[in-house]
Amino acid sequence: DLQDTDKIVCVGGIGAPTVGIEKVRGKQSYDALIALENHLDVKATALISNEIGGSNSLEPLIPAAISGLPVVDADGMGRAFPEFQMKTFFVYGVPYAPMAIADEKGNVAIIPKAITSKWVERIARSITIQMGSVACYALAPMTAAQVRNTAVKDSLTLSKSLGDSVRNANKTKSDPINAMLEVNPGKVLYEGKISGLQRKTTQGFARGEVTVDGSGAFAGTVMTIEFQNENLIARIGNEVVCVVPDLISIVDSERGEPITTELLRYGFRVTVIGFPSPDLWTTEEGLQVVGPSCFGYDVDYTPLVLTQ
Repeated sequence: DLQDTDKIVCVGGIGAPTVGIEKVRGKQSYDALIALENHLDVKATALISNEIGGSNSLEPLIPAAISGLPVVDADGMGRAFPEFQMKTFFVYGVPYAPMAIADEKGNVAIIPKAITSKWVERIARSITIQMGSVACYALAPMTAAQVRNTAVKDSLTLSKSLGDSVRNANKTKSDPINAMLEVNPGKVLYEGKISGLQRKTTQGFARGEVTVDGSGAFAGTVMTIEFQNENLIARIGNEVVCVVPDLISIVDSERGEPITTELLRYGFRVTVIGFPSPDLWTTEEGLQVVGPSCFGYDVDYTPLVLTQ
């Protein structure tokens, strides 16, 4: 329903999830939106999620509810990635500045210009750390035409469908994992119990590694998953079984509910599921931004094969 020239603003949160669960968000994203509009003397026509993973998927709904603006059924990742520059918008030419950042105390900062999106990440991360390691932001408006060409589409609808499938499966005492995979095809990579967890908040990220002892078909083996806010690489023994940009999801084995990195605990019984990356990330341009080497891994990206 949007015209090609309509202005769409991406809003979201930035910082460490381990801090975010202790600091309830208020209207920071709305404050950032207003600051950006005032800075540019432009009014947004609609809002969009920066990523569909975690709480950021719902963040635009807060300023949308306050302002009455609609939210576009799309996002800039089709999953979650830890760093600002890791958005399909920027990979395919959408401007990354100016940017407004706001915290829960009422502080607002503007980044009017940066030479690359990676520099926006560095500057914004430093500001966020000073704001208490969690903040919200609003990005330079995109046109509706740009969003159509660069966003991962229908991601809010997919998220709702996944949630509905898990909730309905639990109500009917059926298998929530199978219900989830019927909605969004993926592959069960592992099942077991969390036996080890190393996690620390550093440089504005939650970084660490979780160890899972296998059960059932995976008994006698061990999986390790390294993360930087989001799960990045999964190994069984020394074999890489899934790596970014493919999605590694850890869910409760009984209820199918997601367990994000800040909520991981020793003793949880989990199922690890791999989901294929959106196509926008598997291009040469996409892999230069979110491929394994971008996180320091000297491995080639091999797309996840769904056949069991």
